[in-house]
Amino acid sequence: MIFSSKLIEDAVNAFAQLPGIGKKTALRMVLHLLKEDELVTRAFSEAIAKMRKEVRFCPKCNNISDLDLCSICQDSSRDKQTICVVENIRDVIAIESTRQYNGLYQVIGGLLSPLDGIGPDQLKVSNLAERIQTDEVKELIMALSPTIEGDTTVYYINKLIQELPVTITGIARGISFGTELEYTDELTLARSIVKRLPINQAN
Repeated sequence: MIFSSKLIEDAVNAFAQLPGIGKKTALRMVLHLLKEDELVTRAFSEAIAKMRKEVRFCPKCNNISDLDLCSICQDSSRDKQTICVVENIRDVIAIESTRQYNGLYQVIGGLLSPLDGIGPDQLKVSNLAERIQTDEVKELIMALSPTIEGDTTVYYINKLIQELPVTITGIARGISFGTELEYTDELTLARSIVKRLPINQAN
């Protein structure tokens, strides 16, 4: 792709670094912004810069937040005795979109995968046992992708908290094995949350 403007080329290359965005799509985006009013493009760039600078991670559940605690952890109407364990922030958004869950979350930031160099130390579960005890959590929902890595992670967390008096459940297998949670349609995901099943604790 040959450009007559180095500035356009740089902008296209920047957009093309985003996941799922090729050079042609990036070019369409750049040309669209070029046609927009300067105030619109300035607001666009300022919103991204502000987001990158000011968004933080909730110290309690690891969800994204504008404040010290995320809006979900701060919401007094949420069920504090139920925690849904998810892999990433996209899964929180997917589950929240179903409007079938009213508890809290624990975003663990990945799944155990030795081949990819992801071990227990890379998972954000160090405060999970403390949360269960402090908040008197009664149920821990394992809403991890139904893959080998997801099942391995469920087993690890199961062993980690097996001495604590908490019921561990998993989302129903309406979701096909090998499917990533964030790509599951809302109806299937909603039914899987509602019809969650107990997970047998390993000895």
